[in-house]
Amino acid sequence: MPNAELHPEPFTAKTDPAALADLRARLRATRWPDAPDDAGWTLGTDLDYLRQLVEYWAEEFDWPAQEARLNELPRFRAQVGGRGIHFVHARAVTPTGPVLPLVLSHGWPDSFWRYAKVIGLLTDPGAHGADPADAFDVVVPDLPGFGDSEIPTGPAPNSIEVAGLWAELMDGLGYARYGAAGGDIGSHVSRYLALDHPDRVAAVHRTDAGLAVFNGNPADLTPEERDWLQGGAAWGAAEGAYAAMHRTKPQTAAFGLTDSPAGLAAWIVEKLRVWSDCAGDLESVFSRDEILTNLTIYWLTGTIGSSMRMYNANAAIPPAQLARRVEVPSGFAIFPGDLVRPPRAWLERTANVVRATEPARGGHFAAFEQPELYAHELREFFRPYRGAR
Repeated sequence: MPNAELHPEPFTAKTDPAALADLRARLRATRWPDAPDDAGWTLGTDLDYLRQLVEYWAEEFDWPAQEARLNELPRFRAQVGGRGIHFVHARAVTPTGPVLPLVLSHGWPDSFWRYAKVIGLLTDPGAHGADPADAFDVVVPDLPGFGDSEIPTGPAPNSIEVAGLWAELMDGLGYARYGAAGGDIGSHVSRYLALDHPDRVAAVHRTDAGLAVFNGNPADLTPEERDWLQGGAAWGAAEGAYAAMHRTKPQTAAFGLTDSPAGLAAWIVEKLRVWSDCAGDLESVFSRDEILTNLTIYWLTGTIGSSMRMYNANAAIPPAQLARRVEVPSGFAIFPGDLVRPPRAWLERTANVVRATEPARGGHFAAFEQPELYAHELREFFRPYRGAR
């Protein structure tokens, strides 16, 4: 039975029309920067593309329709560890075997939005051409300071602390044993769930292994691991400026990004493009409405600053925590368009790997970019752990 301490309340988002009017006014009043001729995306977000996106956001985007679609999901709020947490809790539909609960953890720059397309595929696989025996109960929380979860008034929690919150949430929902999956920050949260609650987590699935941290003798690494470490350093030099800002001075960026929706769009859209498997054509993977749904969630909840502050919290995690090996059965799906793609040797060094795949398509936001492929990966990986204890 659910823990009596948890009192989930149904949650329905309903935006004040005045907030939408203010958003449109700000978009129409955008003060645009200059850009060198033919700069394109080489220096960051492309000016011409963003002008078109902002015009569509201001004049055509139907947020109430998108909000209504998100409200079709079974959404709740509850006090978890003294924090107001928003989450989707979708139960398996007509299962034909043991149901494994699954907690899915998102990352930055998104929210529960990351998993919106995949929830139905996981709770009702029979309706999508898959085996009904593979149905999950699915829980998708918003990290504290993201989406519709409460913005922390003090320091942001780190991934270890959030893993503790998720363990409390799952206990409160009546789940003594469950699977965990995630990517980006959600990969770290899922990892710490497995590390700190191995008696509860049946298995853990991740779409990345994080950025490599290795303080040992490089001679102990395989050539592939050494190449990956060097590639990660090169990626950080070329693409990691955003993360350095988030880790060190997130409040400085938060002023502009909280005040200007065009600025917010520039900060996030460039990451959607670079991190997805879109070959430079962002709208081949995300429709404009999908992009703007993610952006509008950030804008209306005012969570860009609080979401960035989690990088600062995670940067203070002791190296000894980062070096722990996950002994819970672990699976990885390393999608081709993701940021950094660790070799199998590194995965096995850091986790008890029982399955590692490289799907044909998809990037950092695989659950949204390729929901069918992502759902297939989860069904295949977690199948042996449904009835086992």
